[in-house]
Amino acid sequence: MSGIITRRNVLKGAAAAGAAGLIAKPALGQAQYPSRPLTMVCPWGAGGGTDATARIVAQLLEKDLGQPVNVVNRTGGSGVVGHSAIATAAPDGYNIGMLTVEISMMHHQGLTDLTPASYVPLALMNEDPPGVQVSSSSPHKDIKALAAAIKAAPPGKLKASGTGQGGIWHLALVGWLVAMGLKPDHVAWVPSNGAAPGMQDLAAGGIDIVTCSVPEARAMIDAGKAKSLAIMATERNPQFKEVPTLNESLGIHYSVGAWRGIAGPKGLPADIQAKLAGSLKKAFESKDYQDFMNSRGFGMKYADRADFGKFMDEGDKAMASAMKAAGLAKA
Repeated sequence: MSGIITRRNVLKGAAAAGAAGLIAKPALGQAQYPSRPLTMVCPWGAGGGTDATARIVAQLLEKDLGQPVNVVNRTGGSGVVGHSAIATAAPDGYNIGMLTVEISMMHHQGLTDLTPASYVPLALMNEDPPGVQVSSSSPHKDIKALAAAIKAAPPGKLKASGTGQGGIWHLALVGWLVAMGLKPDHVAWVPSNGAAPGMQDLAAGGIDIVTCSVPEARAMIDAGKAKSLAIMATERNPQFKEVPTLNESLGIHYSVGAWRGIAGPKGLPADIQAKLAGSLKKAFESKDYQDFMNSRGFGMKYADRADFGKFMDEGDKAMASAMKAAGLAKA
């Protein structure tokens, strides 16, 4: 009798195990993330530095994740359209985007309610601090001489350019002037449609200073028509080792820059965040990414999810101060 009971128990156990296996199989067969293509929104136009950075990141993510990552340029509204598309996308891991420094600026200008807190930060991938450029014929041979000339000049006599009114490079100049104890408009700002026309005006003698990233000024510098005297960063750019920081030359602890990072909409599941963050770190550390960025002179700066969030919060406060000083912030 006991043998029958034992056999019956064994058969019951086997049946139960088989049933458990049948139940488990669908779970094991469920598609692992990602199981379809991803979309990466770029808030700026094709062909620019942000677009180029987005595409190399997308290419490397695709390689690691095993699914296509399609870059979609959503331009307009001074960056509002693209940044809104990222924030309002479905938080399913298939919609991510590239945030830029403008997310720390637009809401202070009253252009949008979006702030860095509107996103789930995944990784900071790049930062390009502004350089202080003068023409090759300028009498100012270093940043100390230029700073002395700025302080000695009557307000508005010297002129600077590099972007539109209230753009990142304008705010970089404002922050530097304030750090030197001067009024934010001590150097007059001449709006331009970007760094390239600003550098052309500099070479032609129409303005005295251009604040923009050194990579943007590189063509004019290589042509012998301009020189970079300093960068507003905590350390030198490895691609332009001869250009000192403001701190090294003037003892001014001031740094700012245009940056690019990857983020997703709020509500992105924690496991998907971790997966994407890991792939982005791998992409940043890859030889392909390093070679790509170095070949263009783009600055490389990485921060993980937590540090990227802190980085954006600090930048938001700095932009608020600069914009208020320049009278560009809405109440």
